[in-house]
Amino acid sequence: MQLADKLREFSSYAAASSATTIPSSSQGRMDVAVAQLREAAKGFAALRIDQRIALADAMQQGYLRVAERSVQAGCKAKGIAFGSPAEAEEWATGPWGIVRQLRLIRESLQAIQQHGNTPIGKVSRTSDGNLAVNVFPNNAIDGMLFKDVTVDVHMLPHVTAASLAVDRARFYKNPDHQGKLALVLGAGNIAAIGVMDVITKMFNEGKVCLLKMNPVNAYLGPFIEEAFKEAIDSHYLAVVYGGAEEGRHLVYHPDIDEVHLTGSDKTHDQIVWGPPGSERDARIHNNEPLLRKPISAELGNVSPVIVVPGPYTQKEIAFQAEAIAAAMTMNASFFCNAAKMLVTPANWSGSDRFLHAIQQACATVDPRKAYYPGAEDRWNALIKGRSNVTHIGNPQLGALPWSFITGLDPEDENEVLFHEEPFCSVLSEVRVGSEDTIRFLERAVEFCNNRLWGTLNATLVVHPKTLKDPAVNAAFERAICRLRYGTVAVNTFPGISFVFASPPWGAYPGATPDNIQSGTGFVHNTTMLEDIEKAVIRAPLTVFPKPAFLPSHKTAQTVMRRITEMEEKAGWSKVPGIVWAAMQG
Repeated sequence: MQLADKLREFSSYAAASSATTIPSSSQGRMDVAVAQLREAAKGFAALRIDQRIALADAMQQGYLRVAERSVQAGCKAKGIAFGSPAEAEEWATGPWGIVRQLRLIRESLQAIQQHGNTPIGKVSRTSDGNLAVNVFPNNAIDGMLFKDVTVDVHMLPHVTAASLAVDRARFYKNPDHQGKLALVLGAGNIAAIGVMDVITKMFNEGKVCLLKMNPVNAYLGPFIEEAFKEAIDSHYLAVVYGGAEEGRHLVYHPDIDEVHLTGSDKTHDQIVWGPPGSERDARIHNNEPLLRKPISAELGNVSPVIVVPGPYTQKEIAFQAEAIAAAMTMNASFFCNAAKMLVTPANWSGSDRFLHAIQQACATVDPRKAYYPGAEDRWNALIKGRSNVTHIGNPQLGALPWSFITGLDPEDENEVLFHEEPFCSVLSEVRVGSEDTIRFLERAVEFCNNRLWGTLNATLVVHPKTLKDPAVNAAFERAICRLRYGTVAVNTFPGISFVFASPPWGAYPGATPDNIQSGTGFVHNTTMLEDIEKAVIRAPLTVFPKPAFLPSHKTAQTVMRRITEMEEKAGWSKVPGIVWAAMQG
């Protein structure tokens, strides 16, 4: 069967395979949940720290009990063979981050109880003079398993060493409320998002939570309810189900104090301003939003990967190309941080070598089931009428190929790929500047900041030898500071910072309700920092053993299962098994 024939059958298949058997919650059921949470909110805000520690521990133990079953359910829904290396994706984007976040929250609460503040690493200065706070590695095990990987949080300019000490863990020192109810509208693409958002709201901010599951992965709801039974029985948390109608009922509910959304900017604008049209335009003009309560959000991104020219060997190119391919193909490319725009120097021979190597790496990954609704329509709309498209792979029914759209004009203000996140299996390529490293960095930053939609995450690939030139190193550090993204990754996939949990995750600050970009606010952030600008994760150009997120890793599922088990207490007894499995990959 030819590709075109397969795609003609796609829509009916996708509609059938994405259906959920979890019924929507009735308005009566949702109203009861809101009332129970509302009544418990004051008591939850007043819990002693030892009670919070016990609750976090119970939630962690509960999720460990359901972890394998939730992974199996995710594999089934996404067409992943359980027991295959691809199973690692469901461990990494589900139990690992959740179990780790709850451990780090427990450790932060214990530190507050014992010392009055959360633990942080070294505090330094960025090249533009802002404070930078190290938040990863969190212990010696992190340092060994993720050798030479660091995450520093760049603070806003007004933050001082004194205010850093006073302001973090603000809720535990100077509470700004006596009980609030937050509605969390869960994401449909990965298991960890909604749960980690809830954990942030409950433990960083002291709020009870109503989690509305996304219909795409509503099958995970029963596992969450089982895992967090203690919190649910105490009415600190409730889980409800449904689509747009149920969400609409809840966001405007008078007893909901605030909303947190992970989804699209279109959903955000629909909630805040109403449906497109003259009435919405008038509301925006008059600054009269429909939603008059706080809303925070994480709304996706056209995520750039900027390749800095340098003396790369073919082996180094192959390693980084596979990492970029992983950032494109993981979870069938249904990620807010999936690689979407390759930005390379014009007139540099390495640009062709990198592009070819990424395509070769994608050729080793079978096209994935495009389980997220609307994927085929988005894919068709993006490639229609284009001659510069290359498809990789032979997709089976319900899957889409890995598609590369090359040769984009960086000056084309109307290029849809610069303005719309392709939430499907598409990676685009654009060339800017020149092979002069400093000029390229300046042009690439300007292009990403001013031409690409979104402010969530960006990746820089750079050779360590390139940075030995002091002028180039200064330009590179300046580029990191100038990039208007909430996470900047150097030589690695920015999603790693997401699951580390101690770094904050969110859009670059400064969005407004009428130009929301990738959203507002930060989640995770187990050190409970305030006044954050961005997180910067750095990794070596190549590492051994290879990271488990690379598609060629043969034992990734075992590595990720064992890392998740280790995260319960961060015990050394689990480490040899992780290292052994990693070495077999």
